[in-house]
Amino acid sequence: MQIKATAVADASAKTETSGTETAAQTPTKRSAVAQVTQKKSTAAQSPPTRSGVEASAPAQDSPLGANDQIPSDRDCSRGPASAIAAGVRDGSLTATEVVESTMARIVAEHRNTNAFSVIRAEKARSEAASLEQRADLDVLPLAGVPVAIKHNIAVTGETMRSGSAATDARPVADDHPIVRRLRAAGAVIVGLTTVPELGLWGTTDTPERITSNPWNVARSSGGSSGGSAAAVAAGLVPIAHGNDGLGSIRIPAACCGVYGIKPGRYTVPAEIGADSWAGMFENGVLATTVGDAALALSVLSARPDLAEVEPPGRLRIGLAVAPPYRCFPVDRHWTNAARTAASFAAAAGHLVEPTSLPYGDAMVSIFLRWLTVGSRDAAALPQPERLQPRTRRHLALGRVVQRLRLVRPGQIDRVEARLLEYFERYDVVITPTLACPPPKARAWHHRGWLANVLATTRFSPFTPLWNLVGWPAASIPMGMHPDVGTPVAAQLAGPPGSESTLLRLSAQLESLHPWRRTIN
Repeated sequence: MQIKATAVADASAKTETSGTETAAQTPTKRSAVAQVTQKKSTAAQSPPTRSGVEASAPAQDSPLGANDQIPSDRDCSRGPASAIAAGVRDGSLTATEVVESTMARIVAEHRNTNAFSVIRAEKARSEAASLEQRADLDVLPLAGVPVAIKHNIAVTGETMRSGSAATDARPVADDHPIVRRLRAAGAVIVGLTTVPELGLWGTTDTPERITSNPWNVARSSGGSSGGSAAAVAAGLVPIAHGNDGLGSIRIPAACCGVYGIKPGRYTVPAEIGADSWAGMFENGVLATTVGDAALALSVLSARPDLAEVEPPGRLRIGLAVAPPYRCFPVDRHWTNAARTAASFAAAAGHLVEPTSLPYGDAMVSIFLRWLTVGSRDAAALPQPERLQPRTRRHLALGRVVQRLRLVRPGQIDRVEARLLEYFERYDVVITPTLACPPPKARAWHHRGWLANVLATTRFSPFTPLWNLVGWPAASIPMGMHPDVGTPVAAQLAGPPGSESTLLRLSAQLESLHPWRRTIN
């Protein structure tokens, strides 16, 4: 039976870990579509730590009904997504069963993390029922899979608040292109996930809620796709959409111990805000397994080949653990995460050697662009006076940068030329994803601009480079931090067009070093 990974008629609906070492295994050919089981690690891990952080209820465009409190007697929706889709395609599951189970779990557990800003209970049920009537149900790659969407792209009938009271509160009339692709592939959209204001910040909180890390709720889930990462890590959905401007998929994926991938430029339709942050913002996915992420990315990109995750040929891999600037040290457990990934890559037969990335002055160019990227979006806001103080300061500084013409195309050209020369010697580079554990879960929107900048700069110096040049990069779980009880992760990055290589290498590392998929 042929499984379609791209669009069919747009008819329905939509969908979400951390690591311990195991003995190396010989990798075998795997397909993200065919893979219906995922080995779970049984080694003991630190349980989630509860704290005094209060969880508030999500705003709801679709109110929860009385039936949402009915527990499911069989949890058919935890995933992997490939198993859910296979069950719906062969008739052993129905999309309605999956949605009911998902909603029961979300209602019971979402207050632990505040992952969702909107729960689409009744709409998801209706869309699941419609999905069951589709004539092509038996060939849909995401048949009945519950998916969460970051609350900064368009979903028909829902708001697009982007974490801000300054945005338009009216529901949108049309789906974003990637939402259409997810619906066409059979996914059921069960909710919209929390995002910090305009996606600018590396932690996820709003005046209504603070999104916590499922592994330790005293810590942040990261940002700006923090709600999506928390939803996946908490086991609320097997796949979630995210987007990444300076690490906004990879940062929360690393914080929450899930797999997250940012594709390279033009692989997936971006269309985020006015200009997708001058081309630095890309839509991607977060998932509990590499296979699920590959499957979802194959749908978003309309490239079925990306769902195939058999091991790659022998790769030349650079291990680069030095940060782009020396003012903040790198936590040794995060450095060890990169070294662990490199050691398993070497055990798989790849050529791995220590190296240094040619950062040069790239971080200065990144910082200047970050100051300016929200200006066009802010100019279109209906109520700019309602922006948070940190965001107003950020935009004001951006206007100064623009007035002084400090952002120039040649800055990117120089960085890209150095990277192209570097990748003449290597196919992939491995770095730590982050430099230290996530910040505390708190109301960062009440703190000043400088406090927010220092917090983000301190813990995520490795991710922004790949947004500046528009190249693909992914974060893969590599264990737990013994002091904080949150995951650690390695970042894999490659030159343009290397999405398949990154996914295949990631799947190979996952087979050798599997992680606990969710906290539950």
